[in-house]
Amino acid sequence: MKRAEQVTFGGGGLERAAHLRTDTAALEAAWNSSEAQVLLMWRGKPLTRRAAEGDLPCGLAWTPPSHPLAADRKGDAIYLGQAPGGTHCFACDISDWQPQDLDQDALNSFADASEQQHPELPDTHVFAELRRIMTRLTPLEAELATTAKALLAWHRSHRFCACCGAPSDMAQAGWQRVCPSCKAPHFPRTDPVVIMLITHGDSVLMGRSPGWPEGMYSLLAGFVEPGETLEAAVRREVLEETGVRVGPVSYLSSQPWAFPMSLMFGCAGEALSREITIDPEEIEDAMWISRQEMMTVFAGEHPVLKPARKGAIAQFLIKNWLADTLD
Repeated sequence: MKRAEQVTFGGGGLERAAHLRTDTAALEAAWNSSEAQVLLMWRGKPLTRRAAEGDLPCGLAWTPPSHPLAADRKGDAIYLGQAPGGTHCFACDISDWQPQDLDQDALNSFADASEQQHPELPDTHVFAELRRIMTRLTPLEAELATTAKALLAWHRSHRFCACCGAPSDMAQAGWQRVCPSCKAPHFPRTDPVVIMLITHGDSVLMGRSPGWPEGMYSLLAGFVEPGETLEAAVRREVLEETGVRVGPVSYLSSQPWAFPMSLMFGCAGEALSREITIDPEEIEDAMWISRQEMMTVFAGEHPVLKPARKGAIAQFLIKNWLADTLD
């Protein structure tokens, strides 16, 4: 697919500079360089900036390594790499900070619109849910934010050695954990997920999970199982969820999806029939939507459906299907 890397989080030219991760002296020099910048993260939310009070954040907000919030966490800083031009980028987790009057219900909601403002940062700098602002980031900002979010999620869920159970230590500037007891190394986890544009004639198969906002439908998706190809995962997931059998399957595009640490493989599949028998344990509903109907969905004129989330690979694939640009 020619437009594959135009998907949100599709890549912004970050140089990962893996050779620096084990070079203590080089990392120290990078941290102390005049152009180094640190992305602060709080509970998976990146620090963002907005132009004025009430505006939606429009980009990432960076702090210098000398800022107390970054300097105090230097030992646990993650080296993200070098931006085009050579700027060294780091990420620090400040989730130990407890904001006043924290709205826990908002944090746990499907679409968290809450923002948290740290008193030691400018008023225009707030922590915001990445899914809420992802389409307002540059490709480089999106790549940096999703990398930091996924790595920090992995560190939070892998604090103990999977071999012996002892607490493990961060290594390689955040790209590895090592057990001091049994010496076992552990590396960042990425969960492969297939998300599929299943078509039959001029219609696409859409599904809905329980608990989604009213009117929200999206492409079917599911985790790839051990020993399974992407093509087999597509056929299995569609059959399990809707009873629809799928014939030819092809790969289209991928999207890093740090919620918490997945890689979405966008695939196209041709259905062999239109009959739907949903598994209520898997999804709440499924339906075939014609190309003409989908155009009314994106125009906001459909009586039931709302467009897939802006910035997600589902919307990206559907839009390219509508525009006939999947090749």
